[in-house]
Amino acid sequence: MRYVWLVFLLLVAVLVGRVTWVRLRQPMVVAQSSVPAPVQPTAYVLSNATPPKADSVVAFALRQLGTNYCYAGSTPETGFDCSGFVNYVFARYRVPVPHSTALLISTGRPVAREQARPGDIVVFTGTAATATTPGHAGIVLSQPGQPLRFVHSSSARRESGVKISQVEGTDYERRFMQVRRVL
Repeated sequence: MRYVWLVFLLLVAVLVGRVTWVRLRQPMVVAQSSVPAPVQPTAYVLSNATPPKADSVVAFALRQLGTNYCYAGSTPETGFDCSGFVNYVFARYRVPVPHSTALLISTGRPVAREQARPGDIVVFTGTAATATTPGHAGIVLSQPGQPLRFVHSSSARRESGVKISQVEGTDYERRFMQVRRVL
C-alpha cells in the first residue's frame, strides 16, 4: 500500500510541477480592464515581428563555448544538452524554440543544406547506426556554400560540452537530417 501512495504522491508532484513550470514560462501581462485575457496555447511558429540579427544569435551562442554538457540542462550554470542549448540561445532573443530535438525538426521552415546560413538550426539523428529520428541539434555558423559548421552541446566522451563541429568528413554527415530556419 505504501508504494501506491508513493506513486500517487509522485504523480501529484509531477502535475503540480508541470503546471507551475508552464505558468512561470508564460509572460506576465497587466490587463487594463477587469476582463481576463483569453489563454492561447504556445505554438512554435515564425513571428511576423522583425527577427533578431543572426550574427547576434551566433555571437551569443559562441559565448557559451566550453559550458559543460548536462542531460536535460538548459542554463550555463547547470550545463546544456543539445536542445537546451539551442532553446537557451534563441530565448535570449525571444525566438521560441522547443527544448526537444524531436520538436526542433518541425520548428520554422526547412532550408536546403547548401543554403544554410548563420543562425539556422541543424538537426541530426541519434548516434545509433540505425537511428532515423531526431537526436541532436546545433546552430549553424557557416555561410552558404561553405562546409557546414555548427555550435552545439555535445555529450561525446571526448570534449563534451558546448563546442564547434563540422558536418563534412565526420559522422555528422551520416546523421544529417535537416536545416531549419527560425530567423
